[in-house]
Amino acid sequence: MAAKPVLYYFNGRGKMESIRWLLAAAGVEVFRTGQVPMVEIDGMKLVQTRAILNYIAGKYNLYGKDLKERALIDMYVGGTDDLMGFLLSFPFLSAEDKVKQCAFVVEKATSRYFPAYEKVLKDHGQDFLVGNRLSWADIHLLEAILMLEEKKSDALSGFPLLQAFKKRISSIPTIKKFLAPGSKRKPISDDKYVETVRRVLRMYYDVKPH
Repeated sequence: MAAKPVLYYFNGRGKMESIRWLLAAAGVEVFRTGQVPMVEIDGMKLVQTRAILNYIAGKYNLYGKDLKERALIDMYVGGTDDLMGFLLSFPFLSAEDKVKQCAFVVEKATSRYFPAYEKVLKDHGQDFLVGNRLSWADIHLLEAILMLEEKKSDALSGFPLLQAFKKRISSIPTIKKFLAPGSKRKPISDDKYVETVRRVLRMYYDVKPH
């Protein structure tokens, strides 16, 4: 039996959360330790988030069936990454900047990103973004949707296909388990997490919006 992947990270979301999501969707149990951002898997020690996600997606059949599907998955993940970048900086902002950032992110999501994904689902006519099976692109988009809904609960109000997508992907057994209380999914980052990250990474500077 293969050893469980070992995640080295702070006790919070950060960039490691997308890796937790992907492993959870694949039904893979993990072990967490340390604070240095790294994943130990299959005898390798990987430190770049994209390299880790690419490997996990390929290993657990979440990266499409051919190069065309992989290109589409990369494209959609890249778009979602742009949106996620705005959300990941949120815990490190001042109270005033958090208000500005929230308005900025909601506007970007509802005027640019969500309309694009709504159109993909309409034109594609399938349950998933690529092909007709679960991929990394679906998992990443659901993660972003739920993060945005933590800031604005009705963010999907004008997007019926994305609402159905959210419900459908959230109902997949492995993902449903990850979303349940007591799972390895991390809560919204608090002041303690921010303090730890700043101390360990020596982030003694002010993060600005956008």
